[in-house]
Amino acid sequence: MTAVRKGQAPAKLEPGEFHLRFTRNFADPRFDKNRDEIAKLESVAWQNFSDGRKAPVTAPAGPGFADPGYELSVEWKATADRLHAAEQRQKDSSTPSRVLLVCGAARNDGSCPGEMSKTWRMLKLAEATLAGEGIVADILDLSRLTSEFELHIHPCKGCVSTAMPLCHWPCSCYPNHSLGQVNDWMSEIYEQWVSAHGVILFTPIYWYQAPSVLKLMIDRLVCADGGNPDPTSTHGKKAEEAKALELAGWPYPKHLAGRAYGLVVHGDVAGAESLRRNLSDWLDWMELIDAGAQARLDRYLGYYEPYATSHDALDKDEGLQEEVRNVARAVAHAVRMLRSGALTRPDRDVRSPRPK
Repeated sequence: MTAVRKGQAPAKLEPGEFHLRFTRNFADPRFDKNRDEIAKLESVAWQNFSDGRKAPVTAPAGPGFADPGYELSVEWKATADRLHAAEQRQKDSSTPSRVLLVCGAARNDGSCPGEMSKTWRMLKLAEATLAGEGIVADILDLSRLTSEFELHIHPCKGCVSTAMPLCHWPCSCYPNHSLGQVNDWMSEIYEQWVSAHGVILFTPIYWYQAPSVLKLMIDRLVCADGGNPDPTSTHGKKAEEAKALELAGWPYPKHLAGRAYGLVVHGDVAGAESLRRNLSDWLDWMELIDAGAQARLDRYLGYYEPYATSHDALDKDEGLQEEVRNVARAVAHAVRMLRSGALTRPDRDVRSPRPK
């Protein structure tokens, strides 16, 4: 058995530092009249932190799990049940075709920028096009992370790099009540991805890269690619058990394979092609199916022009607007072909000598 390496984790917070971090949530003077009640809440929070009380409400996993008696988080189980139901609906040929439209920009007019993103406007063009194609469009606007109260996509903790079976599908790292890592949006986002027959990502370029809101989601989708649907098989986060499972032979299930995808990547100076390529490679790796060359769009808008007039540049660029519509049309066509059985991945029966 390969050794589990230890020694990086910092020491637990001392009571004084915990107090400072907890009370910063209540710095507004309006909380002053409730300081006694806040102190009582802090006492409970400190106890839960000290005890590592990650999942305070559990129940036996039940039939269908490797260890039916294992106490499983009821929050994780509820998410897993919703994903199972969504997968059944997605595979039901009598249900409407659905395409998930993901806005990867962090900007919206409800937060500091004071103006909607161009990415959002492109997404709305696609939404209208899909409606004309008879496709249901579901919208995931990741800019909500910057403008809504206590809405989070917590960062991936990298369980997969310890061993793939330690990365559970859906992710079981959150919520972690002992650390205050709650209100994790991914439980809903997983369901949106599973429900979709096609996905279109819309994103600007931030410093040659994907915006942080988009990258947070991408990282947390790692469990969709090889993740373990049975946390009882590792008894939660038991690294030794996960390593043994992987070394015994792990199938690396592709939980989102077979869905169609399109991309709209836009910038104003540089980086459009490289980001589009990165996103394409990621989706190809998860065995989604690209909807053709016209569904993978990277363009510059207002090239080296002022940021202040970028929306005006989009107004004028009718060619780009039509190219965005074409991405939607291509994905709609791919979805119809997939659901009728006329389109499959050409390499779906080719076995990789190095699955991962």
